[in-house]
Amino acid sequence: MKINKFFGLAISAALIATTANATTLEDVQHLGFVNCGVSDGLFGFSKADTNGKWTGLDVDVCRAIAAAVLGSAEKVKFTPLTDKERFTALQSGEVDVLVRNTTWTLLRDTALGLNFAGVNYYDGQSFMVRKDLGLKSAKELSGAAVCVTTATTTERNLADFFRANAKEYRPVTFESSITAVAAYDAGKCDVYTSDRSALAAWRLTLKEPDVHMILPDVISKEPLGPVVRHGDDQWLDLVRWTLYAMLEAEEQGVNSKNVDQMKESKSPVVRRLLGIEGNMGKHLGVDNGWAYRIIKQVGNYAESFERNVGPNTPLRLQRGVNKLWKDGGLHYPMPFR
Repeated sequence: MKINKFFGLAISAALIATTANATTLEDVQHLGFVNCGVSDGLFGFSKADTNGKWTGLDVDVCRAIAAAVLGSAEKVKFTPLTDKERFTALQSGEVDVLVRNTTWTLLRDTALGLNFAGVNYYDGQSFMVRKDLGLKSAKELSGAAVCVTTATTTERNLADFFRANAKEYRPVTFESSITAVAAYDAGKCDVYTSDRSALAAWRLTLKEPDVHMILPDVISKEPLGPVVRHGDDQWLDLVRWTLYAMLEAEEQGVNSKNVDQMKESKSPVVRRLLGIEGNMGKHLGVDNGWAYRIIKQVGNYAESFERNVGPNTPLRLQRGVNKLWKDGGLHYPMPFR
């Protein structure tokens, strides 16, 4: 059995072999809900309120899958998972899909018996520090104590950055982001490092958010997206095209408010997207109204972004590289034909 220190997982050939499940869609339809693995509380991406209602950009992907498969975006069971737990929970079948601000990397895509279905948020790693340190760049962090969550790509990126810049640092590791942030807030380290979107979210939870800042440096590529078990191509296709449906809807100008009106559109792409013509659902194992339900009940990608993480939310994130390709961003839905 091989242990990978950066993923914190015990991976065996036997485990991977048993995780391939050709009937995830059938299981979900039989049970009547999608079991979605999410973070254990990251504002803007997946967080439950005091009434147990989950919201966030990742949560919307889970809800969209449920709308496509089961007819209702409400038919989701959210399973909060730590960084260390997430892959094992998916491999073992505890969850049907993992939508938990998880970075798509070569090793994760090839060594864990998992498949990434796409990218719902393009991110990059950075550093949060106290403003009174007077720092302007991450290259000034030589000798710093850095709080970091173990079993993440963040830990490896941190090591790579300091190694590449020939600088010393002291990692202070934790098994969950919650404890790492608490330690940083308590002054047990000089710096906290994570994806920029996560830093923006965690900064809001600090005792005095305004005394902290995120350095401008972006030291890595962090394409975050939904993950499924290897070997179940139909489920992979369905999760992937759920994400593409939200992106294509934005590209075609279809949203939750005008989707019924857009059923009268003369555009062949819109008509195929909304199930008016063609037979797109058949090959995914669902009916042809699957994408219409996603848009009607959850919205297109722009609606989800603006609602959860956009400039009018506490996170105040700009679209940036998360714009559509035609607007200069990286999101490029595959053709609906």
